[in-house]
Amino acid sequence: MNTPRLFGIETEYGITREDIQDLDPVVESMELVRAHLSGKFEQAWDYKGEDPHEDQRGFRVTGLQQDREEEAFSKLDAKRPLSFYELKSDLVLENGARFYNDHTHPEYSTPECRSLQDLVAHDRAGERIVQHATNRRNRALGTSAVQVYKNNTDLHGHSYGCHDNYLIPRALPFEQIAKGLLPFLVSRQLFAGSGKVGIEGQDSPCQHGRFQISQRADFMETDMSVDTMHNRPILNTRDEPHADRVKYRRLHLIVGDANMCEYATALKVGTTRVVFDLIGLGAAPDLELHHPVSAIKTLSRDPDLKAVVSLKTGGTLSGIDIQAEYLLAAQKHLSGQDEETDWVLRQWEKTLDLLQRDRSALVGRVDWVTKYWLLESFVQEECLEWSDPWLASLDLEYHNLNPDRGLYLGLEAEGRVERLCTEAAIEAAMTSGPRDTRGGIRGLCVKHFRDQIKSVQWEHIQFKGWLKPRFLDMNDMFEPNRIHQLWQNIEEGRTLSQILGLSQDTLQKKEPGL
Repeated sequence: MNTPRLFGIETEYGITREDIQDLDPVVESMELVRAHLSGKFEQAWDYKGEDPHEDQRGFRVTGLQQDREEEAFSKLDAKRPLSFYELKSDLVLENGARFYNDHTHPEYSTPECRSLQDLVAHDRAGERIVQHATNRRNRALGTSAVQVYKNNTDLHGHSYGCHDNYLIPRALPFEQIAKGLLPFLVSRQLFAGSGKVGIEGQDSPCQHGRFQISQRADFMETDMSVDTMHNRPILNTRDEPHADRVKYRRLHLIVGDANMCEYATALKVGTTRVVFDLIGLGAAPDLELHHPVSAIKTLSRDPDLKAVVSLKTGGTLSGIDIQAEYLLAAQKHLSGQDEETDWVLRQWEKTLDLLQRDRSALVGRVDWVTKYWLLESFVQEECLEWSDPWLASLDLEYHNLNPDRGLYLGLEAEGRVERLCTEAAIEAAMTSGPRDTRGGIRGLCVKHFRDQIKSVQWEHIQFKGWLKPRFLDMNDMFEPNRIHQLWQNIEEGRTLSQILGLSQDTLQKKEPGL
């Protein structure tokens, strides 16, 4: 299959203000996003291409559980002196990312990336951009009260997501994807989980006293669903390809935790991309689980990694066993494919080995192991019980983006975590997108032609100033040489008319079909 390798991460950040009790997270998230701006907010994001009701299983749902919640939000929003677009405050940045208010959370979506190195750099760039906006918001308030967290729960029964996205071929049947992917996603948390003190559920307060591997596992309610806010699925079936629908799918995975460790981010996305390759070859192991939802919770609640889950064919496997089966298949069919795949296979094998043999070697690489080590040290030093609510506060501070308070960032400053990208790469990713993806082109157009842009979507940019609408159509803009040529033309200072004239195959005289 010739589908280009492309992935990205969307992160919803937790937000609080420590100087007020009755926080309005909608307005506070909006204000934080707008703090990124040096001028006034101008609406640019085009929402017409977004339709969460299309299902990859071949049908369209008439209503979602989240629609009812959005209706309730709409009634509240109607009382605010702001339009829907003003509340969203949707920004398209010069690095090709999207930064906006996802109603009650500031959300940052990386530009599309072709390499894990770029993805990690852009994920970290998102942290810096969000924290810079937080600093500006605090300066405007004259306080340091606004704090932002890269985590997935407020520990009061509310969860927010970190979504990893992958471009895959439409020709690959969804049934084959689901069968091959579900067991992997259930057990991926063993190296991709962020760890959590306590057990909770949707709208249920956290019961302290136990440490578990994943923050999101408690909130998984079904195997597959198009919903994302209620009846949350392990495998989300939303069909929004943001690309040529005939050729491509986009897998929008909502099951994962937000990672602080660069190594965990790379391994999470890298192994998932490898599993898609296996599924495409028909080489994924046949490990259908009897009850995936109960399995994901069972594995999460056993940091000793001894728990087993049942297979439909009979018998049981541990999470390590499941991951080992996928690894063996990948080593057999994908070794030597390319340098990045070989790196993933080496680190995957190394991580599974260390999880069983010497977990301490994964401190600074795997978030749940790192957090558990920190909290366990604190429990011993202070002679605490694991039920002590103090630990929940420390759990939260692990994810704080404020370098003066964040426990992970403190470890990083001490050189105790494994880095995969340099500070220079992160700084570059804050202002420029990948040079080999359409995300980089999107950012470059924002940088050079901001005043001529009418609207932006993932797959196109609409420009103003002509009698008829003109679009840079990026539905199928994935070939690196084509992207490099367009990038060079823009950087050479050519006018927008020249750019569109030199790229006639990307110029549409009417709006592209979405």
